[in-house]
Amino acid sequence: MTVTRFAVDLGVLPVALDLGGTFVFALSGAAAAVKHRLDVFGALVLSLVAASSGGIVRDVLIGAVPPAALDDWRYVAISLLAGLVVLLRHSAVERLRNPVQLFDAAGLALFAVAGAHKALVFHLGPLSAALLGMVSGIGGGIVRDLLVTEVPAVLHAEIYAVAALAGATVVVVGSRLGIPSPVATTVGALLCFGLRFLALRRRWRLPIAGEAALPAGEAKRRRGA
Repeated sequence: MTVTRFAVDLGVLPVALDLGGTFVFALSGAAAAVKHRLDVFGALVLSLVAASSGGIVRDVLIGAVPPAALDDWRYVAISLLAGLVVLLRHSAVERLRNPVQLFDAAGLALFAVAGAHKALVFHLGPLSAALLGMVSGIGGGIVRDLLVTEVPAVLHAEIYAVAALAGATVVVVGSRLGIPSPVATTVGALLCFGLRFLALRRRWRLPIAGEAALPAGEAKRRRGA
């Protein structure tokens, strides 16, 4: 099987979004490592994996190979830098209210819009681009949570993948309407981050499977568990 490498000029915007998402997702990985008392090597590995997993999956699916996270030294450098920042300044990071979820929400937003934008550059259709943006956004968080033996947030009743899909959809719709990319991606990222942040603060949740069949008291008890 022969894999052809295409030279595509992505421009500054998607690369900047990608690197920004890489940094904040790496912060979330390192913060999760501190929370679970991993050693220094484990923390740096978790930073790198959390930062690069979503982008690698996205690039492989659209044929952008080798993936940017493996081909561009800046991705590895930024991931390790973010990990070191958390390890050296973890007391300051811990003063934030649940830093893992905060950094995760920022990474989710940046990767969702960057993924949708890159998919459009590679001439994917609107639906595929929106879905790929969502996958790009949730990938790093899924792998991070699995490595620290937590149920991934996307599988909870929390609003997570829906927020990523909403942000990616804004980018796709903006492209179809001829809205400038910086405007569409900014609005999409803010929408995704806002939905995720408000869902965390206000405990917005999607219906839990099988909950409708439970008595009201039992359903309420399970939500509070």
